[in-house]
Amino acid sequence: MNWHLLCKLLGMLSLLVGMAMLMSLPWAFPLLGATNVVEYRGIWGIGGGTLTSLLLGFSLYWVGRGDRGAVLHKEALAVVGLGWLLAGILGALPYLLAGVMVAPDQPMTVVDAFFESVSGFTTTGASVLTDLEDRRMIPKSIMFWRCFTQWLGGMGIIVLFIALLGHLGMGGKALMHREVTGPINESVMPRVRETALFMWQIYMGLSGLLLVTLLLEGMTLYDASCHTFTTISTGGFSTHSTSVSYFQSPVIEMTMIVFMILASTNFTLFYVMLHGQHLQRKARKGSWWGTILRDTEWRAFVCILLLATLALTINLLITQQYDSLASALRHAGFLTVSIMTTTGLGTEDFSEWSEFARGLFLLLMFIGGCAGSTAGGIKVVRFLLFFKIIRLEIEKAFRPKVVRALRLGGENVPDALRHDVVVYFSLILFLFVSSWMLLNTIEPDTLWQNARADRKAEKLLDCASAVAATLNNIGPGLGVLGPTSNFSGFSQQGKFLLTLLMLLGRLELFAILVLFFPTFWRNQ
Repeated sequence: MNWHLLCKLLGMLSLLVGMAMLMSLPWAFPLLGATNVVEYRGIWGIGGGTLTSLLLGFSLYWVGRGDRGAVLHKEALAVVGLGWLLAGILGALPYLLAGVMVAPDQPMTVVDAFFESVSGFTTTGASVLTDLEDRRMIPKSIMFWRCFTQWLGGMGIIVLFIALLGHLGMGGKALMHREVTGPINESVMPRVRETALFMWQIYMGLSGLLLVTLLLEGMTLYDASCHTFTTISTGGFSTHSTSVSYFQSPVIEMTMIVFMILASTNFTLFYVMLHGQHLQRKARKGSWWGTILRDTEWRAFVCILLLATLALTINLLITQQYDSLASALRHAGFLTVSIMTTTGLGTEDFSEWSEFARGLFLLLMFIGGCAGSTAGGIKVVRFLLFFKIIRLEIEKAFRPKVVRALRLGGENVPDALRHDVVVYFSLILFLFVSSWMLLNTIEPDTLWQNARADRKAEKLLDCASAVAATLNNIGPGLGVLGPTSNFSGFSQQGKFLLTLLMLLGRLELFAILVLFFPTFWRNQ
């Protein structure tokens, strides 16, 4: 392990996080809406967090200033894994220094702040805050930082890191491979930095378009900015405790549906749309939109959304949850898209819906969006490959001499990728079951005994949904963790476990798991 190079890169990452904090500072002043003295605590929170990040960044950079070595595979894993941990720690400082309250007379603990920060950067959207509108508990500038962390983490802080630096060379490719989600990471440009720049340009373009649209639809600049950050990043933090239902606007909801789907689409397809040409490996005759419609993963993604929305709409009408088809379709469509894209924004408290609806949402949590997007979850392409692998193995049982290649979208899938998909599913299953049982064991029954009489309190199912929601970077769970509730009632050790699951889910396991292996840190 090249420790000097590692310190240098982590130092630069700390500097990036520190500079990003300054974007939230203006909201602590009256010109942008600070209304009372309590909100000025945001100045200390943002200012102190920025100063600490910059001092740490300069110190780490000074330690590794003379190293010009290449970023190899091991260093790339370490930078990504430790970089996200470091970002989570630094991002927690504004909460602690501003004296943010979880509830009246209940200040944030270190674990609470780390949970909230990691939930932001990983675009999970799980929260421990109980009253988002109460400026006595959380200053406006800190709330803005909370949403802005999701925007930074949506495309990836490491991808931004690569885009801003021009001297990483092949090391940038190794970092990019570990940062971009999905089993198939394509470079749309000859150089990895150009690819990173292109992805961030698209990301910022979508963000700007959504911001203008929400402003035209009646949101304030503050609400529009924060909901742009959380929608495009498929994060789910809101400025209101009732989430999107606060606005009571079908137009705003439809706008968010469109942009959640766009953000969950493989960003490689945007290259095809903008340049009117195909990737070299997908070169075929036809229009750019024909290429997009032929993309196997995107078609499957849209089909799952449509079928799930239809099934949920019918169920809501049968169970008389809504009286009209329009209302049932409106809420079914929004929540299906929100859950499957791992955004987690809400228009209704679905924890009160039927068992079928809740079970459907639990399944959608694991599917997620497309590879190379801002969405979490296992990814649609992995499910497509997994089912094809199962089909081939079943056929092999009664036709052992038949050899068939694994193909997706008309192309052969390498054996290494086939192996990675099986291993990934196995690890996800093991982590889900073990974390579920551990969380169910360490959490006291108090939270469920004190649940409201009108809320379905089932500890076993709620713990399962908590693990699924954090491991797949969704945010809200079921029951006491529904879209109008939060994770504040969980124990400190339970929150720490869920925080670790958020990081594992966002980095797709390996960049975090390797940090626990002593052999990873040895030179040989």
